[in-house]
This record gives sequence, C-alpha cells and structure tokens, in this order.
Amino acid sequence: MFDLSPSDLDAIYLSLKVGLWSVIVSLPFAMALAYLLARVEFALKPVVSALILLPLVLPPVVTGFLLLLAFGKNGPAGQFLDHWFGITIAFKWTGAVVAAAVMGLPLMVMGMRISIESVDHRLEMAARTLGAGPWRTFFSVTLPLSFPGILAGSILSFARSFGEFGATITFVSNIPGETRTLPIAIYSLLQTPSGDSGALKLSLIAIAVALVAIIAAEVLNRRLPKSTGRDDA
Repeated sequence: MFDLSPSDLDAIYLSLKVGLWSVIVSLPFAMALAYLLARVEFALKPVVSALILLPLVLPPVVTGFLLLLAFGKNGPAGQFLDHWFGITIAFKWTGAVVAAAVMGLPLMVMGMRISIESVDHRLEMAARTLGAGPWRTFFSVTLPLSFPGILAGSILSFARSFGEFGATITFVSNIPGETRTLPIAIYSLLQTPSGDSGALKLSLIAIAVALVAIIAAEVLNRRLPKSTGRDDA
C-alpha cells in the first residue's frame, strides 16, 4: 500500500524542506513579535496582534494572491529582489517557503507569546536588579524558561507549513519537482481517474505528520512554568 513513486517522494521531500526553511525564516520575526506582544504595552498592540493573526482567518488563496502581487515579476518586492540580487521567488520553491512562513507565523507567534507570558516577570526583574541587561536577562532567564513553548510553537508552524496548500498553489503554482509539495501532489492525484489510491497514501502521511506535531506540541506545553507572574498577597 505504501509503495511510493519517485514523484511522491519528491513531494514529501519538498514539503519537509519547505516546512523546515519556513520555520528558520520565521523564527527571528516570531520571537521579536511574541516578546513585543507579551512584554510591551503600546497603543497599536491590538492592531499588530490582529495583523499577525490575519492569515489564519483570510482565505489562503487571498494570502497567496497578495504574495503574488508583492513578489511577482512586476511586484515591488519582486522587482527589487530581481534587480538588485537576481533572486526570483514567485513560481520557485523559495516562494513556497515564503508562503508557508506567512501561513505558519501566527501559530508560532501565539505559542511563543503564551510561553513568554507564562514566565514569572519577577524573575526577569530580579535579574535586572542584579545587573543583567535586557539581552542577558532574555537569554539567561526568559528564553530558557519559555523554551518548551517556543519549540512547541515552532513545531506547530512546521506542521502548518508542511500542510500548506491554498497560498502555495496560488503563489508558486503546481510545478513538478519545483513547487509540487505534498498537499499539491494530493490535489493533482485527485484530478486523475486512477489517483485515489495514491492520494490516500499521501493523505495518511500528512495525517501522521500532523498528529506527531500536535502531540509533541502538547507535551512541550505541559512543561511550561505554571507561574504567570501573579503577585503574592
């Protein structure tokens, strides 16, 4: 049942590569945004939070279309990258990484924000009182204590990126060996008269990856500190 064709293996490999690189690309931005939302109060905080979560509620095809407008051949970002660096993103596997990173970023930020908020703020203040600067406090106190949640958010983002379809096919199309990820391969198989069995095999693989990611994230979230920074009476 699980005899996979070379094209199936290519799609699985590409999805794994896209998922991994999307997490790598998103990680520094997600960390900065999560810390900002968890520890800084500012007037536009609800707006920033809403913009981060927007890809979760927008139809993925809309996100893909907006990426195409921005990074396409005639888009402002696309023209800039092509003119100055000779980089083309649209209709390339790197474009699939961008699409997956955008779609996975909200889950990563939400997980990281919750994990940072779970760290007792008094521990950070104690470190600052003892002479640690903001960066040292973050790397010696905040990051170690919130690391399980940060890792959980990264795993969920990877799973979301691994299963991304709508924004990816809109932005980078369905090019075998270049942009045909696992979900797009499943869609392609469903368009053929004898593709049901192949689509089922790939669907079971996608389900297995999603289940492992969810279970891993749940286990890691249980390791978060229970303190939420409440003041003792």
